[in-house]
Amino acid sequence: MASITSTAFRQAGRLCRHTTGPGIPSRGISSLSRVATAPAQRLSPQRRYVSETKRDNAQVNVETAIKLDKKDFIDVVPQSPDASNVMVSPMAEVLKQVTTMEEGQRPIYLDMQATTPVDPRVLDAMLPFYTGIYGNPHSRTHAYGWESEEAVETARQHIAKLIGADSKEIIFTSGATESNNMSIKGVARFFGRSGKKRHIVTSQTEHKVRLDPIISGGGQERGLRSGTLAPPLVAGFGEACRIAYEEMEYDSKRIKALSDRLLNGLLSLEHTTQNGDPEHFYPGCVNVSFAYVEGESLLMALKDIALSSGSACTSASLEPSYVLRALGNSDESAHSSIRFGIGRFTTEQEIDYVLKAVKERVDFLRELSPLWELVQEGVDLNTIQWSQH
Repeated sequence: MASITSTAFRQAGRLCRHTTGPGIPSRGISSLSRVATAPAQRLSPQRRYVSETKRDNAQVNVETAIKLDKKDFIDVVPQSPDASNVMVSPMAEVLKQVTTMEEGQRPIYLDMQATTPVDPRVLDAMLPFYTGIYGNPHSRTHAYGWESEEAVETARQHIAKLIGADSKEIIFTSGATESNNMSIKGVARFFGRSGKKRHIVTSQTEHKVRLDPIISGGGQERGLRSGTLAPPLVAGFGEACRIAYEEMEYDSKRIKALSDRLLNGLLSLEHTTQNGDPEHFYPGCVNVSFAYVEGESLLMALKDIALSSGSACTSASLEPSYVLRALGNSDESAHSSIRFGIGRFTTEQEIDYVLKAVKERVDFLRELSPLWELVQEGVDLNTIQWSQH
């Protein structure tokens, strides 16, 4: 079986090389044929981070990856300066280049509010806790527990430094939803025991939370959140905060430039509006409504771009975004909204590709809409008396 499989792979490789040929640039082939006939080497991601796992250590050799990938990237992806010539942190610039995926391999990822790619340095900080440092941080009778506990406390300090807090104020939970529940319901229960009123005033734009995460048990995390901590996750969180503390200033400028490029390009389309305050918003999250286009239809048409029409907490619901409605948007506007998430590894080439693709598919979908035809004829849709059958 192994020999048959290897033979099939060799035949496929020869077929791919024969089909495209070394002298034919892949960018001259249509996106569909490029996926079908590109050499096998080009179909794999351009990332070459190799985890070296040994008895006492595990690390991601970023320096080696840079040397291996830099020439390939220059040969494959045309170089262009970053928007507005903003400063880029040196490590983020290198990682951004070696992780750039060639157009046509996988969808361009612009759903950064759902999840983000892991910085290799974060993975490097996590790997030892899966292979060598695997003690329970709450086991205080042996060295395995001591070293895990030390790593947890180091991560806690990195997180506290990033947000200007004391390390004793950092409580690890399973995520944002549990943290929100602990903050809101915990305070309500505290005042309930004291006999005071328990009415909590909240806004409609807050994160949707439904679970009851106030967990009792072993009394970990200063008695506020019981349960054994996961050292790999804690260590990764701490390393991510350390990197953010050192490089966020540079990355923020670059993301702001990419955001302006994307937003200005989208708003140049007819009947397109930005959702939220035009001045005070997070540049990494661009939310836009395309009038006379159903948001879900546009998502289906943009299969080469990973996007979302709302938060992952409510994406399974057909209801329009409750956040957009709270901001004053109509149901029609909320249903036609798309969220673009920009991250530290997003490239200028990807933004330009997205702008071109969105314009083409918005125009196509509008041509299918009878309402768009009326608008083009100058008809005010608010003056139409719709009859019911």
